Amino acid sequence: MSGLDSGVPLIGILRGFDADRIERLVAAAARGGFRNLEVTMDSKGAPDLIRAGRQAAPPGVRIGAGTVRGLEDLRAALDAGADFIVTPVVVEDVIRRCRSDGVFIVPGAFTPTEIHRAWDLGADLVKLFPADQLGPAYVRSVKGPLPEVKLCPTGGITVESIAAYRLAGAEAFGIGGQLFQKPRVEAGDWEGIEREARRYVEAWASSGSQSR
Repeated sequence: MSGLDSGVPLIGILRGFDADRIERLVAAAARGGFRNLEVTMDSKGAPDLIRAGRQAAPPGVRIGAGTVRGLEDLRAALDAGADFIVTPVVVEDVIRRCRSDGVFIVPGAFTPTEIHRAWDLGADLVKLFPADQLGPAYVRSVKGPLPEVKLCPTGGITVESIAAYRLAGAEAFGIGGQLFQKPRVEAGDWEGIEREARRYVEAWASSGSQSR
């Protein structure tokens, strides 16, 4: 299995956690309805964490790699079994390699030029990061001249803001610290994380009717 589950196109971002917590967080988020989770490659021992996430993931849940900054990161992520790749910026050689090898690729971009370049190189989605610096109005403005580009706002996405972003034209979301809040993780509040994941999934589902 590879790629992104587009039925619930929310990507939970796991950064800086150890293997035990990765396993528990993947399980909790999956119980809450998340179907896509990424382990960032700047986490210590990231390839092993990807493997741990895959082992903990129930059927149907994809485990990808984020913060992929070059071909070395890409090879390590794919060798570990990553189902999709996310970059922090427009890393052209990574996008081209993923495109040629049939790997689902979500490059990060911010300006209209970067967004267009990432899409032109073959991105499946373009991660708009950091989204909270400009908000839903920016998504709407970008989608005006670039309606074909599928945008994935990431950074500061809350349960309450999903509807506005989706109404503006967003097709997916990346969610990190707002979902995997450090106090909850440190307290081992896996049920709390499951509840928060479910809130995001429900917000996504209900925003569909508002966007039509």
